[in-house]
Formats: sequence, structure tokens, C-alpha cells
Amino acid sequence: MKQAMLWTARDGEVLCVLCAHRCVIEDGKRGLCGVRLNSQGTLYTLNYGKLVSRAVDPIEKKPLYNFLPGTLSYSIAAAGCNFFCDFCQNWQISQTTHDGGAIDGEDVTPAEIVAAAQARKCASIAYTYTEPTIFFEFAYETAGLARQAGLKNIFVTNGYQTPESIDKMAGLVDAANVDLKSFSDDFYRKRCGARLAPVLKAISLMHAKGIFVEITTLVIPGENDSREELTKLAGFIASLSPDIPWHVSRFHPDYKQHDAGWTPSETIFDAAEIGKAAGLKYVYAGNLPAGKYEHTYCPACGEVVIERSGFASRNAGLDKCKCRKCGRDLNVIV
Repeated sequence: MKQAMLWTARDGEVLCVLCAHRCVIEDGKRGLCGVRLNSQGTLYTLNYGKLVSRAVDPIEKKPLYNFLPGTLSYSIAAAGCNFFCDFCQNWQISQTTHDGGAIDGEDVTPAEIVAAAQARKCASIAYTYTEPTIFFEFAYETAGLARQAGLKNIFVTNGYQTPESIDKMAGLVDAANVDLKSFSDDFYRKRCGARLAPVLKAISLMHAKGIFVEITTLVIPGENDSREELTKLAGFIASLSPDIPWHVSRFHPDYKQHDAGWTPSETIFDAAEIGKAAGLKYVYAGNLPAGKYEHTYCPACGEVVIERSGFASRNAGLDKCKCRKCGRDLNVIV
């Protein structure tokens, strides 16, 4: 066990302020995530340095399309999540801590992660696959060392951080892909065990504090795929900045959600057009061969500046952060 960050004592109980659940945890009990334990009035994290997955990924797999395109990211995860999504597509490692049992994982130090990323010529470290907020202490220490070594840090997250934890992220986390799963609070409550408003607030705060934000929405047939909801969701993103990239991703049946089939490709492409109609300049389709919806275009002249096929990308017209053809500044970090 390692003493946790972001909590306060309350007469034997502790208030965890890491995520928006803000769990009040009795002595000997764990928070909703299953990895934070109150032991005699002190909060401990149980999954520090216990990794259940690490791999070298193209950054496009996160997915991040406008941040360091064409580079590799050293991707790590510890077990657990603060959501309970019945459609989770990484449920084998994210949902294992909710039964109160032992926390498994390979013991690794932050320095070993940074060294491994450097040895494999990665430009960044991604805290991903599960929810990085619930292994925040390890991510925080690793990110500090990574920053010193010249590496960027990426959170792939459900966006359920508190303002307190986003304050800690600012200056260390360079980019985040946030799952905006729906624009319905009812969906979040029933399907995720969470609420919509804290996610919207976290996205706004990350963007305001200079974290490079991209948004992903997994489009589930019959659940969050109405044109009305997708229009509201795209409008929210555009209200923060039309330059924020939006990924609309195809659902496949997994975990406890087998009632809905694969999302029709036409639904995904229609969602992408909804994003464009809302004024978003960078809209992408994912989890299917998407053709023109995979590429990055200059919003001014329409030139393809980054060409993609799957996770492979090619600089087709990018000059640093500008369009090579018309000179327009682009919201792309290279």
C-alpha cells in the first residue's frame, strides 16, 4: 500500500476528492473504485505500480489524431475503474477491483516505465486501457519523471476527475482523450454508475488549463445514437472550441451488453457529418474502415494534411503546425 493523494480526514472516515464520486470511506472500507482503502483514518492506494498491461502503441490508437501524429506512445494500465459500464470493452482489467479482492499486477517503478519508453523510442507515455485516475499516484510520479526526460504524458480517461485532481494534472499531463459517452445524465446514471455534469466540467477545465483535449464517443445503437443527442453533444464540444477533435467510434457487443449489435457504418458517418455541421473542424470515425473520415483536413482550403489508414498515418501536407498549401495555422501538435 502507498498513501494516497487528494483526500481529507473526517473523524475516522476519509473523504476522497480524486474523482467526482467524492467517496466518504469508513475505516477498513474501500471507495467505489475498489483500489483506495481507509486504514485507521489514512487513505491508501492499493494498485500503485501494479501494472496489468503495458505496450508500445501508435498514438493514433489512443485515439489521438492531432497530437504528435505518427509517433509511438508507451501505454500502461493498472487494474480498476471508477465507472461500472456494462458495455466496457476493456472489462477484463477495468472491472476486476469492484469485488473487494486482491489487486493483481506486475510490480514496476516510475523510473522503469520512463526508461522503457525511452528505449523503445516513444515520444510519450499514455495512461490508458483502464481509468488512469484510479492509479493517479503512480501516473503522477511517472509523469513527473517523464517530463524531465522530455517525454509527453497522455491520459485516456472517462473524465470523472475533480477540479482538485485536474489542478494536479495541469503542467504534467500534456494531452487527454476523454470519453464523452453520452449527452444524457440518465445514460450515465443507468449505464455507468456516474453523472454527466462532472464530465462536462472536467472537459472544460482541462481545456481551460491548456491540456490538449480530444473527445471520443462510442456510438451504441439505440442508446446514444439519436441525431438530437449527437447534435447536442457536438454543440457542447464546439462551444468550448471548434478546434477540439471529436472521434465517433463504432460499438461492438462486449461484456454485459449484447442486446445492441455493431453500430451501422452509416450511423457513424452520419454522426461525423453532424459534428461538421456543428462547426467542428476535426471530426474522425473510428473502429471501422472510414476512408475520408480518417484524414485530417485543413479547415481553410480543404487540403488533406494528414492521411491515415487504420493506425498508420502519413504527413500529406503539414508544415510543422501549418497547412503547407495555404499556410493556415492548424490545431495539430507535432
